Amino acid sequence: MGEHGTGEKVRIAIVGSTGYGGVELIRLLQGHPKAVITSVISSSSAGTPISEGFPHLTDIIVQNLDGTDPKEIAAKADVVFTATPSGVSSKLVPGLLEEGLKVIDLSGDFRIKDGATYEKWYKHTAPDAAYLEEAVFGLCELFGEEVAGKDFISNPGCYPTATLLGLVPAISAGWINPNSIIIDAKSGVSGSGRGTSLTTHFAEINENFKAYKVNKHQHIPEIEQVLSQVAGEQVTVTFTTQLVPMTRGIMSTMYANLNGVYNDEDFVELYRQYYQGRPFVRVRDTGIWPATKEVLGSNYCDIGFAADPRTGRVTIISVIDNIVKGAAGQAIQNLNLMMGWEENLGLGYTPVYP
Repeated sequence: MGEHGTGEKVRIAIVGSTGYGGVELIRLLQGHPKAVITSVISSSSAGTPISEGFPHLTDIIVQNLDGTDPKEIAAKADVVFTATPSGVSSKLVPGLLEEGLKVIDLSGDFRIKDGATYEKWYKHTAPDAAYLEEAVFGLCELFGEEVAGKDFISNPGCYPTATLLGLVPAISAGWINPNSIIIDAKSGVSGSGRGTSLTTHFAEINENFKAYKVNKHQHIPEIEQVLSQVAGEQVTVTFTTQLVPMTRGIMSTMYANLNGVYNDEDFVELYRQYYQGRPFVRVRDTGIWPATKEVLGSNYCDIGFAADPRTGRVTIISVIDNIVKGAAGQAIQNLNLMMGWEENLGLGYTPVYP
């Protein structure tokens, strides 16, 4: 596409290279045939080798960490991934866009289109409304066509990715009542990032299973925003998150009232038709439900169903690797769609098993 349509590789900068999302971008992009990492960036560790904090990258990424000056980044890169904490990207991204860079933002700063809603849930000052309007919400299987050719993509959250991929086809078809949805979501500890806290302390999380941010998780408005768009009416959900003592993985278990009589086979057929041609959604056969280890290290989202005529409800189970499909993998999927490449380019990773 454009000047990069021939053999020239697109130059990539990664802001937040010392976090789990940034490090996963490095791992995945190392094998991408049309992209090359030309700058790894950390505001806190500029000037030092990334291998000091991540020894597994010894002899793989040899350049020192760069700073966050937009002009310096623009001199080295064509596309920037911003894998920063919420509240950081909102200040950094405008300068990157002004320098003519393409940006794929992995933080939550540009996902919520209403600034007041963002401030309520994220407790940060909202970005300028013009940037919220410009950012394309890059849930690839739903909005991939909107991503193509755009310069600014907001990569979805990990919980919303698993949850929305599990719910949207049924809502779109009118098979479930959108306002009956209860979501029970569990995540591995890497979703909390690399920073240490009492919550992720080994002695606190090992042999433990705990709910957190009940009815208050910042991903709730993101989920409701998309479901409302699909349903054509305001949708609210009950959403409970839980921390599991494992490193990677999200399982989102969703319950909803059926608008009619449908069985497991009906759901499998509906979802396979909806996601036909999308390489990263795998719909399980009837009676087989996915497990987090079956997508570990990959960009897959696996979905299974159990429709219950006795209760008139359906249970939908969706699993992803929170750092890949929930962050870095989907961001590269967005890069591919943005640049007009094959959607699965450089993402053909078989899950790590066992």
